[in-house]
Amino acid sequence: MKSNRKNNLHLADVAKMRRAPAFGTMVKPIGSACNLDCHYCYYRDKSEIYNGAMPRMSEELLEIYIRQYIEGASQNDISFCWHGGEPLMAGLPFFRKAMELQKKYAAGKNIENTLQTNGILVNEEWCSFFKDNGFLIGLSLDGPEDIHDAFRRDCGGAATFSRVMRAVEMMTRSGVEFNILSTVNARSEGRGAEVYKFLRSLNHYMQFLPVVEYVRERPGKRPLIVSPDEEDAVEAPWSVSAKGYGQFMCDVFDEWVRYDVGKWFVQLFDVTLGNWCGVPPSLCAFAEVCGDGLVVEHNGDVYSCDHFVYPEYRLGNIKDKELSLMYRSSEQQLFGRDKRDALPMECKRCNYYFLCRGECPKHRFAYARNGEPYMNALCEGYKMFFRHTDPYMRYMKTLIEKGEPASEVMNWKRNI
Repeated sequence: MKSNRKNNLHLADVAKMRRAPAFGTMVKPIGSACNLDCHYCYYRDKSEIYNGAMPRMSEELLEIYIRQYIEGASQNDISFCWHGGEPLMAGLPFFRKAMELQKKYAAGKNIENTLQTNGILVNEEWCSFFKDNGFLIGLSLDGPEDIHDAFRRDCGGAATFSRVMRAVEMMTRSGVEFNILSTVNARSEGRGAEVYKFLRSLNHYMQFLPVVEYVRERPGKRPLIVSPDEEDAVEAPWSVSAKGYGQFMCDVFDEWVRYDVGKWFVQLFDVTLGNWCGVPPSLCAFAEVCGDGLVVEHNGDVYSCDHFVYPEYRLGNIKDKELSLMYRSSEQQLFGRDKRDALPMECKRCNYYFLCRGECPKHRFAYARNGEPYMNALCEGYKMFFRHTDPYMRYMKTLIEKGEPASEVMNWKRNI
């Protein structure tokens, strides 16, 4: 949804503009190409921007990207995030070359690599590569078999759960560090505790991402995911309701706070507790402003954000413009400030604004009660979650301030 731009410059914005550029990137070496056809994938149709051509980043462009990113970002810790589509389709030789180039340009900086995969191509050779090069892998797995296979199908329509579980087994056996990323969708509504217990048996780190999308039907083709502003756009049948998402996360939290604090880690819980404690959020969706994570496509095009890969958010191309200059451009800085400045007053006056900050702009297509646009469509769900967790977050904050472990909240929970 288009924002209600107000362009209010704060002192913190000026300070940020004067600092040396510290930013991250998400690179798409094969663009939107993928060996799956997940119903809810917001990136699958980005190939239409490039006329359906089979994308692949050249070694020449790979070197330009790696050099520009390491040299252009001021921070000492440089994190490469390999994404897609399915990045493993670029092949092992491509990634071995990337490791060579990172060493060539590192210049004393600490280089880290993360990669998001659907797990289908993971084999022993990939596991050895991940382990040897210290990769942190994000694995997409939506929960038990019936939930996962509801929307995560391959290009022939076949189920994928068993193949993903094979990847879990191989990475666990090989000692590869990985997190599990799960979407919360229409199929998983009402099953938060069940999903959490299943994932808890596989891994200690979890992310839950709500799926709320609009589509336009196309005869003979998969529905096209579009902006809610587009004519004939309807809510996708796989979208989670605001209340359903809130209840899902409350149910997960109830399991976690009773048994697992300090042992299992859920991204939303970590970020929420951090905000309660005044720690700047590591997740851009819950920061006051965003825009610190650029997307680099297979051909060198750079966009403002992974969820805004549209022509109007294209900042340039690394073949003729430095990444650091695109990050510092007025267009990108305004994009980041929009997260704060375009919010309706109902959001800014909310008791939980310090926790939510309006969440991600990709979900801001609802309207406030007074008719102002740019309201988060998941607002009701987030309020439900923040209200539910409020006493526990306050108690954990007190524990941390006293130098005691937050896990003591589990004893408190048992006694109330």
